[in-house]
Amino acid sequence: MKILVSDCLLGKNCRYCADNCKNQAVLDLGKAYQLIGVCPEQLGGLPTPRAPAERVGNKIVAKTGVDVTAEYTKGAQIALQMAKDNDVAFAVLKAKSPSCGKGLIYDGTFTGGKVAGNGVTAELLMANGFEVYTEDELHLIH
Repeated sequence: MKILVSDCLLGKNCRYCADNCKNQAVLDLGKAYQLIGVCPEQLGGLPTPRAPAERVGNKIVAKTGVDVTAEYTKGAQIALQMAKDNDVAFAVLKAKSPSCGKGLIYDGTFTGGKVAGNGVTAELLMANGFEVYTEDELHLIH
């Protein structure tokens, strides 16, 4: 079985600040599943490093004020296609991200505040029937 996983959780330096969030528990899922890495921001055409961005309603806005909704949307669509093409069982995505977060995301003020909501990619995957977990919800995977 295959699962879609945020590249940053796999140790790829693809976050806005060019680092990663390598997570050993996520990597350990590779013992039972084939891990398909994805970085929607890069797939959408954004460079690394890049200005941090947060979700404000239906838009994704960089800290510089630039609207990057189109890039996030494109990346989400490519991630969805990858999930379909690989017939993934579910996805494990980066918590709180404006792209990958599920249930709780940064609030758009760039102050570290959080608000209920989903990132663009997580939202699109769930809308298309895929189960999505964050690295904080691995205990829920059955």
